[in-house]
Amino acid sequence: MQNQEQIARLKNTVQTLLDEATQQGASAAEAGLSQENGLSVSVRLGDVETIEHHCDQGLGITVYFGQRKGSASTTDLSAESIKETVSAACSIARYTSADDYAGLPEPALLQTEFPDLDLYHPWSVTADQAIALALTCEDAARAYHAEISNSEGATVNTHQGIRVLGNTLGFLHGYASTRHSLSCSVLAQRGDSMQRDYWYTVARNADFMEDALAVGNKAAERTLRRLDARSLSTRQCPVLYSAEIATSLLGSLIGAVSGGNLYRKSSFLLDALDTPIFPEFIHIYEQPYLLGALGSAAYDGEGVATQTRDIVSDGVLRSYVLSTYSARKLGLHSTGNAGGVHNLTITPGQQDFEALLKQLDTGLLVTELMGQGVNMVTGDYSRGAAGFWVERGVIQYPVEEITIAGNLRDMFKHIVAVGNDVDYRGNVRTGSILVERMSIAGE
Repeated sequence: MQNQEQIARLKNTVQTLLDEATQQGASAAEAGLSQENGLSVSVRLGDVETIEHHCDQGLGITVYFGQRKGSASTTDLSAESIKETVSAACSIARYTSADDYAGLPEPALLQTEFPDLDLYHPWSVTADQAIALALTCEDAARAYHAEISNSEGATVNTHQGIRVLGNTLGFLHGYASTRHSLSCSVLAQRGDSMQRDYWYTVARNADFMEDALAVGNKAAERTLRRLDARSLSTRQCPVLYSAEIATSLLGSLIGAVSGGNLYRKSSFLLDALDTPIFPEFIHIYEQPYLLGALGSAAYDGEGVATQTRDIVSDGVLRSYVLSTYSARKLGLHSTGNAGGVHNLTITPGQQDFEALLKQLDTGLLVTELMGQGVNMVTGDYSRGAAGFWVERGVIQYPVEEITIAGNLRDMFKHIVAVGNDVDYRGNVRTGSILVERMSIAGE
């Protein structure tokens, strides 16, 4: 009940902002307000390093005078500050150039139904309890093996907040959400070889997080297996992206089909709509209404209704990822993606990770990527990598200080399998992805 009362108060504040914008002469306006609080605790080598309590709030407003746009923001919710913030936005709008594509979304696209997506699960963990949890996690990692030589610590985070969005088209809605996490990072040493790795768990409901002992053990296990890493000679071979790394491939896809890159003509997938860009078995889609998922939302950052929809089906690019502005620039309609995609999912195959290793046979398993070597205009791809060399479906030894390279258009077309080892810890859901052939540059 208290939560609903707080949302109602914040909605009143947003409506006051919108009314003030209208009174100051704006032809249209949209406003957002957020209030957030949380706790963050970190430990290292058995001692408490930080205890932080977070409490933040802020509001922002965008006003339109015809096609001229101005924005302003503040953290002060007093009546005087609201007037000053609106005045600042209006002053900016009066002196900006008109943009034919600027403006609020089409009213017919705004969300009118607001299902409970199970996003709010407050965690009543105290600082002492969070410290104990982090220590349990780090202790498990440090005690896992004698070769675990140092620690970068363990961290517990809990966050809850309320966001309200409104505009002068009559849209006004707010909701509460939570997000909790536990992470651990340790170092291992064997002779002259030293490595670090980590593991983490995250969920909207703390009951669905991995156990602290499991997180610590996984962090230690991942670190130990990287010891005595070698480089590779330059070659071409199949590459298997582990599930937590494969998300970056789908991230590159979304970047290439996002409106901003498309209307700037800076995408290697320009004019690729309704053409095959993947093998026929690839299906990539959004699931914004999954209960309790990290990427769930009934509407985007502009109030446009989200949709369960295909981006790729049967290997064919079916839709772009568009906000209102980018859609207008392209002569299309918003896809409800102002602010990004929602639970982007690639349909998993039947094979588990071990079966994918056998299908890989001899090649590279990638478990870490470094750098930002992706050219969105050409699709050229070159990134530092670390992982494991695999022969006859069995991991042989860890590798590091290599670069993997190719072209995203070719990489997408030559995906040969997607595993069922799906990583659910983010807004992109995928299993491991096997690419038929890439170039490896090493020693």
